[in-house]
Amino acid sequence: MPGPASDSSPSGALVLSSSEAREVVYPIRHELKPPIARLSISWARGNSFRVSIFKQHSGNHSSDSNDDEVGGQVLEVKIRNGDGEISAAEFRRIAYGSVSPFALLQSRKHMVSGLSKMSMGLSRFNPNGWEYLAEYSKDISLVIGNPKSIPSSAIEDPLEILKKVEEPTCLKAAWELMDVFYADKQSHWWLNERLVDWLAEYDSVLSTTLSTIHSKLVDFRKELNNLQVVEDNPRYWDVILSALAVGWQEIVVKMLRLHGSYQLDQLSSRETENGLVEAVAFLISEMPRLRPELDSGKFGQCFKTKPDFTKAWEKWRSKITKLDGSGFWVHCTHVQTRKGLQNMLQIILGNVESLSGATCNWMELYISQLLYVRPFSMGLESMYNLAEKCMQLKPASNTDRLMALIIGILGESPEVVLAECSRGFGPWMVTHAMELLTEENGEAESLLHEERHDLGGVSIEELHRLVYAQVLCSHAFTWQIAPIYLTSCAKQGIGFLETLLYSQAVQHNGVLLKNLEICRLYELNSLSSNIMKIAGVYHWKHGRKGCGVFWLKQARDEVRLNKIAQQLFDSVGKSISDESFKQWEGLIELLGSESKNTGGLEFLHKYRDFKKSLHQVHHKGKTTGVAQSAVDSLIALMKNPSTPQRFWLPILNDSLKLIDWHGGPLLNTEQTNLLLNKLQELSMAKVRPDFVESDLPPLALSSIRLALAKNLGRAFLEGC
Repeated sequence: MPGPASDSSPSGALVLSSSEAREVVYPIRHELKPPIARLSISWARGNSFRVSIFKQHSGNHSSDSNDDEVGGQVLEVKIRNGDGEISAAEFRRIAYGSVSPFALLQSRKHMVSGLSKMSMGLSRFNPNGWEYLAEYSKDISLVIGNPKSIPSSAIEDPLEILKKVEEPTCLKAAWELMDVFYADKQSHWWLNERLVDWLAEYDSVLSTTLSTIHSKLVDFRKELNNLQVVEDNPRYWDVILSALAVGWQEIVVKMLRLHGSYQLDQLSSRETENGLVEAVAFLISEMPRLRPELDSGKFGQCFKTKPDFTKAWEKWRSKITKLDGSGFWVHCTHVQTRKGLQNMLQIILGNVESLSGATCNWMELYISQLLYVRPFSMGLESMYNLAEKCMQLKPASNTDRLMALIIGILGESPEVVLAECSRGFGPWMVTHAMELLTEENGEAESLLHEERHDLGGVSIEELHRLVYAQVLCSHAFTWQIAPIYLTSCAKQGIGFLETLLYSQAVQHNGVLLKNLEICRLYELNSLSSNIMKIAGVYHWKHGRKGCGVFWLKQARDEVRLNKIAQQLFDSVGKSISDESFKQWEGLIELLGSESKNTGGLEFLHKYRDFKKSLHQVHHKGKTTGVAQSAVDSLIALMKNPSTPQRFWLPILNDSLKLIDWHGGPLLNTEQTNLLLNKLQELSMAKVRPDFVESDLPPLALSSIRLALAKNLGRAFLEGC
């Protein structure tokens, strides 16, 4: 793809960009001095491409110019994954780990489809379908990885307000969102709490692009060691309000216990203040939660049914309202504490203005409203409308891929969800997330499975699988798992799979065996045969004749094996003294003895036996028994219809010693007449245009005729 080069930067870098680009796309460091004439870009194997940089050629060469300076340079540029937080090795681990859950789900789908057809389509309801999907989603989630707690010290740090965990990934956060809304059907009755848990685990991921409560907590923790009186610091109360707004009660309670009124030397003088702080902390720890259970260390009272939760919520809220109107606030002399605690009560009571001020982005505001303003809502009812209101109150300064995905999910738009998965997380995410979209969603199923003429007759689902398979095929470490996805594509998958297997290097035995195993698994017998033929031809042409014959024999390629049989006699000598006899004898042995399957190879085997007999005659001397065995091999060879006519004369020429045997005739009259008839046929065949003249001395034919005539006379006399 040659084209003009862009301007070189002062550091010697080239910038590959389009006319519409407003920023550097990818800088390429090179060592050539300007001016640069042109670039040529070609894709290399794997996730890389080659950039050839050519200098401006000048016809004038000054005396002080450097004649050794090169006129160009070729660079290999590695392209990073779409998700910069995941390394290439980690992506390969995820790719391999996700194959088994994907294949298992496809197998179960085929099983369910088969059972549905057997029942004559009376019902498409599958009671176990959502269970299969939930299991698949959990397996994929485990493959992506879970944040694991770092081992803590035996002595707990009282100032540690955040648990130390490994940094979660954006990919894992996105998949957990898909699991919450599409896979785990049983959790929809406590969807609000699932979102609270999701934000608690992945708010740190949002911190990379947005201002978040998590980042506020991290920043405040850095200052906490230097604060003598935490309650006098406005940021202390600001952080508490923010954590409370999104339901992180354990953090709120722990931070309240850092209040100075808990110190023993101040407890007596700040009894009322301490009582108010403790009352708020207690009420927060007793907050009703509509969920089955809470993890260890989490605060709240769990309720599994909406009526029980409603009663407990109203009772709890009445306690909050009673405390808010209590007269104890008048006796609280510490202004910051009084205002901070009262603001906390406003958060709990669902004051929208307080919630908006305590949160940093619309997603956090959205979670806070689900907790305190709409605690009784279940499922996706009016969720998108609430999200729109939160986005108006907290507009985002930039677009985050997780936020865009959430909007698509809440808007119940499969097209948007797929587009955001593709744009933000790449082909792996799209391919595996599509499985979650179609369960009990007719619109999504129609969208993904409908065949589209503008896509070459394939569906969107198949298109994305093909794209992901091509990504896997581009790397030597992942092409082996691409067939799993290609075989799930009904229209073009097998065609792509054949192209993939044909493109693999047959010279590497391990790769070749892997190809053949894939063909066996998917019953691609014709493709397997063709690959073995290609391997056989490749090895034969590159001098590895034994390997070539082996693979051609495995492929049962009779045409090429017969051609090899012809080439063997062209490459070896025509006499018994040829030094290459042992080499081609080994090839004939490798060709095997199944002559019926290899046509002309039957002649090669009989010729080999004949040569062995002649060899013994020459080395063991004048032994009549050995000579008679050689004559039997000669007659069997000449009687065999597979013996090419062009070899008759060379065979008889090699057999002159047997025909004119010194100890008496070895051939009887019938055998001698057979050989004479063969000579007569050769004389008649010379008039045909396809006749091949043997490379023998001029007197060879006369010598053979004389020897046969002499043997015939001797045989007749002895027979009389």
